[in-house]
Amino acid sequence: MAAIDPHSTARPPAALAPTATAPTGHAARGGHASIIVVLLLALAPLVASAAGADYLVALTTRIAIWGLAAASLQMLIGAAGLPSLGHGAFVGIGAYAVGVAFHHAQGMDGALGFLAGGGADDLLVTLPVAALAAALIALPIGAISLRTSGAYFIMITLAFSQMLYFVTVAFADYGGEDGLSLWSRNTAAGLDTGDAIVFHYICLGLLALWLALAHRIAGSRYGLVLAAARDDDRRLRALGRSPYGLRLAAFMAAAAVAGVAGALNANLIGFVSPTPLAWTTSGELMVMVVLGGAATPAGAVIGAAILVVLEEMLGRWTEHWAAILGPMLVLAAIFNRGGVLGSLSRIGGRLRGGGRR
Repeated sequence: MAAIDPHSTARPPAALAPTATAPTGHAARGGHASIIVVLLLALAPLVASAAGADYLVALTTRIAIWGLAAASLQMLIGAAGLPSLGHGAFVGIGAYAVGVAFHHAQGMDGALGFLAGGGADDLLVTLPVAALAAALIALPIGAISLRTSGAYFIMITLAFSQMLYFVTVAFADYGGEDGLSLWSRNTAAGLDTGDAIVFHYICLGLLALWLALAHRIAGSRYGLVLAAARDDDRRLRALGRSPYGLRLAAFMAAAAVAGVAGALNANLIGFVSPTPLAWTTSGELMVMVVLGGAATPAGAVIGAAILVVLEEMLGRWTEHWAAILGPMLVLAAIFNRGGVLGSLSRIGGRLRGGGRR
């Protein structure tokens, strides 16, 4: 087996590499998949509520939120070829932006009171703050991490994530390892966010917005140059363009979207803790992207849906659900190259080819 050069600028491993560089119609198929995913998530809570299974509404909302987080990581893995193992940290930062603001909105003291001001309890404030906080923290992390590549990039993003995790654990003013409780959701321009279906559509609307924006970015001049840097950054440098700034912008944008997902998740579960900043959350996000398909954001959402549903089903069946889920994911990685969306695309291609014959 050939040795792996951690300084190599070659494409990421096959399991992480997008399969979307060849077919010209792939972008269109990714757009169609995004529309189908959004429509299914829009109908799911209505069907669940009509069937009297209201608990499934929260499950579909979890899928929308973690789908948003996974789709933001897909921008790094699929579009930029940057398999970050620290992306969960930005989900945690977004959650803490909500938690700290809520903490001060209730009149409580804390070390970050000068930043939180009087606190805020409205999504129109907390979501932009979460996105901005994640992006600002991503700036120095990305500026340092992107000076490395390959295995070193993976390890340095992991190291930063763990560093932020231990910082939040030590932050006693905001609960430390015990975290913070949110006993009500943020308001949103007069909408009843306490209603599970209303909150679901807020989360779904933000997911749909990101899927549409990510699709436009992929087809833009910036997206094409970013893909060129992913495929062969040496050639891009030879043409007089440095990929560093392009990748840093993508790193910060993905972090901002992950921060929004973290803020929504904090509102959903009513709790903020250091857990999302641990490397395990970043690993789960990477599994979602690979499982569904790294080529398009829709694939990441599909992967999030599969993982969330599997965890829910297996968790209800046995407390040792992780021992069952692990081998399932290994088999999926071995036999499902390109993810679920890639497999469906190949099956569709064979059916169309058979029809032509």
